[in-house]
Amino acid sequence: MTRSCGAPSPAFAPVLLAVLLGGAARAAEIVGGREAQPHSRPYMASLQRLPGGHFCGGTLIHPRFVLTAAHCLSSVNPSRVSVVLGIHSLQTSEPTQQRFGISRLFEMGYNEQEKLNDILLLQLDRPASLNAQVAVAQLPQQNQLLPHGTQCLAMGWGRLGTLEPLPQVLQELNVTVVTFLCQAQNVCTFVPRRAAGICFGDSGGPLVCDGLVQGVDSFVIRGCASRQYPDFFARVSLYVDWIRSVLRTAGGEDSP
Repeated sequence: MTRSCGAPSPAFAPVLLAVLLGGAARAAEIVGGREAQPHSRPYMASLQRLPGGHFCGGTLIHPRFVLTAAHCLSSVNPSRVSVVLGIHSLQTSEPTQQRFGISRLFEMGYNEQEKLNDILLLQLDRPASLNAQVAVAQLPQQNQLLPHGTQCLAMGWGRLGTLEPLPQVLQELNVTVVTFLCQAQNVCTFVPRRAAGICFGDSGGPLVCDGLVQGVDSFVIRGCASRQYPDFFARVSLYVDWIRSVLRTAGGEDSP
């Protein structure tokens, strides 16, 4: 079950990150991160509930498809969700923004209890207009591995701490791939020597390593930036063949 970020979690209990969203937002660092250069991550999407605002992230991988976490929409009516591209600020209606509805969902047998296959494709109700602020991200090869120590970038509009509000603008964080406590279906990351990591509201957003989307934000253990446990992402390389099959059959073309 998705936990409220205000509820304490027992040791080793995974806490899904698609948790909303109360309180005033403020511009600050995402649990040890920094504000992203505006529109420097043009593949980044914000999933927004109507009403209620941002609750999950996503990645544009095709003009009509956004990759996100399956748990983000497991208990949400997709007809009440907007996908916003070209966005930096959650508080400002920027002229770069493009807003879409969801026409179809494609999943791979998500298992909520085991946190397996936490990956979902959203087909937009029309193609995105690609430009400098809205662009597709690149996928890895099927089954591509990430060695321990690989440097990556996590990003999102998630809470600034377990009990903190959302930021006003997109945040990003340098993270390191680790293998401790990690399982084959996940990519795990850690920030050594300080409290930093993904948090509630970052779910579904990308982990980008060497320019490729290697992970989808999935869950944390015992809260955000605990300094004891890594952050857990769905391993995108396990699903690349399936993703490309969906893009070909439903999208009419493969990813650009």
